[in-house]
Amino acid sequence: MAAAAEVRSGRTVGLAAPVETRAGPDDPEPARHEMTGAVRGAVDPHGLDFARDRFAMNVHGDADSHLDALCHVVYHGTLHDGVPADTLAPDGARALSVEAARDGIVGRGVLLDLPRLRGVPWLEPGEHVGAAELAAAERAQGVRVGAGDILLVRVGHRRRRTELGPWDAAVTRAGLHPSAMEFLAERGVTALGGDGNNDAAPSTTEGVAYPVHVLAVHAMGLHLLDYLQFEDLAAACAAAGRWSFLCVVAPLRLPGATGSPVNPIAIM
Repeated sequence: MAAAAEVRSGRTVGLAAPVETRAGPDDPEPARHEMTGAVRGAVDPHGLDFARDRFAMNVHGDADSHLDALCHVVYHGTLHDGVPADTLAPDGARALSVEAARDGIVGRGVLLDLPRLRGVPWLEPGEHVGAAELAAAERAQGVRVGAGDILLVRVGHRRRRTELGPWDAAVTRAGLHPSAMEFLAERGVTALGGDGNNDAAPSTTEGVAYPVHVLAVHAMGLHLLDYLQFEDLAAACAAAGRWSFLCVVAPLRLPGATGSPVNPIAIM
């Protein structure tokens, strides 16, 4: 209810990138889109027909916008809250699937723009952001992250990809340092979204390739939103002079799934 008070102009801004259907260095298994009805050359010009299609995608790739369910991260044989990993059955997750978010995640969204803080168009792959820099971005933008907020952290991954072309983001990418999770815990953040993977690569934690995922999903029970796009939102926030808004995240209802494609909406 408090987040609804953030709506002033009624402007809506989508936070997802277009789904990729062409293979690239960061997306070797892109989504497949197939037309299944009313295809050009096979349409009856005198009758009724329907355009139909189907999609198939790798939800947890390094290109498409998606939400991680709480069953996504397996660490030392367990899921979040000590749930045994053997609940991950061949036909789907028996616990902590994306169904946990079936009613949506709605709250006050806050965008912290790290390239804006540093005075650069984007952070370079391999650079990372810690708790102190998140707090500095707050001060510079005149906003404060609070309990229940959906924190969105822009590192410029999507802009760099658009302007310079894709690269193997599994090997090197900008993201958060594990110390940033102390900031989220202290503020009581309810979900975390990034325009990259949220984790920086290479990892700064020996023996753990995705420490932010382990801390956020496995330890803290936060849904993560990976590979969003914040260019439109950053421009809208800068123009409005404010960096908070109502945020609505509505994953698909996919029983047993470990995540979902998603297009969060910021309402300003």
